[in-house]
Amino acid sequence: MQRFDPPICGYEAAIHQATHQQGNLWLEHSNIHWNQLQSGFSCALHMHQPTVPAGPNGAFISHLQYMAEHPGEGDNHNAEPFAQCYRRLADLLPQLIAEGCNPRMMLDYSGNLLWGIGQMGRSDISSALKFLATDALMQRHIEWLGTFWSHAVAPSTPIPDLRLQISAWQHQFFDLFGADALGRVKGFSLPEMHLPNHPDTLYALIEALLESGYRWLLVQEHSVEQPDGTALTHGQKYGPNRLVARNSQGEELSITALVKTQGSDTKLVGQMQPCYEALSLGRQSVGGQQLPSLVAQIADGENGGVMMNEFPAAFEQANRRLRDDKSNAAAINGSEYLEWVETSGLKPDDYPAIQAVGQARLFEQMGEAVGPDAVSAAITALQAGDDHFAMEGASWTNSISWVEGYSNVLEPMKQLSAQFHRHFGDQGSSSLRYHQALLHVLLLETSCFRYWGQGTWTDYAQAIFARGEALMGLDAAA
Repeated sequence: MQRFDPPICGYEAAIHQATHQQGNLWLEHSNIHWNQLQSGFSCALHMHQPTVPAGPNGAFISHLQYMAEHPGEGDNHNAEPFAQCYRRLADLLPQLIAEGCNPRMMLDYSGNLLWGIGQMGRSDISSALKFLATDALMQRHIEWLGTFWSHAVAPSTPIPDLRLQISAWQHQFFDLFGADALGRVKGFSLPEMHLPNHPDTLYALIEALLESGYRWLLVQEHSVEQPDGTALTHGQKYGPNRLVARNSQGEELSITALVKTQGSDTKLVGQMQPCYEALSLGRQSVGGQQLPSLVAQIADGENGGVMMNEFPAAFEQANRRLRDDKSNAAAINGSEYLEWVETSGLKPDDYPAIQAVGQARLFEQMGEAVGPDAVSAAITALQAGDDHFAMEGASWTNSISWVEGYSNVLEPMKQLSAQFHRHFGDQGSSSLRYHQALLHVLLLETSCFRYWGQGTWTDYAQAIFARGEALMGLDAAA
């Protein structure tokens, strides 16, 4: 089979085999004294650089490369500090382990970034990441989380493309690190922590995650609610939950969820606050079992002075404190924790049920009605009485709308996606033309083309759209 760059399609059968392994993948490596444990914490670092049409003759390059080549623009002087952030855990973890510490970290790298590192020839970074993904000892300490390949925000991504984004990332990871490493990726991190709350979008997302072999999802505390619409209880924030997705036809699916608590993300992780919060917590009752409380957090791994400058020392200090104090708290990765929970006798159906925020009001408004039209009518009715009611989802950047004011990006996104699916249908992924068209669909959905406002970034989006249409033999004016 022809090998494509970036590797975003073509190996679906091999990836399905790798991602659908049964049984525990983490407990066999775990060295945590679970019977003594009162609490734990899981931290994740999110890493991303978009792909932009800013290379020679408009070639696709990593924004990291653009930063390095244009150091005088804005904050581009941070290109090399960012690059070092992408690789530094390969130095920090072995050092701490040699000192008798037991560190953990979860990693969320976008497909764009993984591709861009290779494009730049940064073998120092790629070899560090391969070590973190494949070394036998690192399997105890590092957990990789899946994500969308091009950092798309789920609620405003065309529903058929959710699965494409998931699969493209798995292809990228599989190509870089192999089947065994991909088989251990069981948790999923949504870009911008943006959880859809429209019933059909959320259902499609959870369905795609389950069919892609994922077992759990990291969600933001204020993006979910209890079935009656109330906020999560104190205990629910520190243990496993069951995120239920009910679509407009009344069908239900669920996936295990760990909850990222609210707060200033980079400061909390950069200063290792989750570790110190865990030291103040004890066990809690879930489904009749006493489980260690778990504090979960995620933050940008490179962005901002705290993460660039303060995190390494804070990470070392927290892990040394756990070693020296011999406390009943520990760093734990998400899948490691959930596998142990299930060995204690609990199953996902025993976890408290939660749903996306706003759905209690929506389903109450719908009553016994079903179908997409009933959902639309209920949303319209609720918005008429409450300007703040929204079905755009919730994220860690709720001060920014991913929809309002961006019709010049969203409409091309929808058009290109629709053209792609009409053009290729179920033809598969064996042709270069399919690969190139898919690449443009995925890239156009990158959140950065809306996050950074109108101007250069929306111009990038327009350029990607025009090229995508041309690739599919479609005239933009038609």
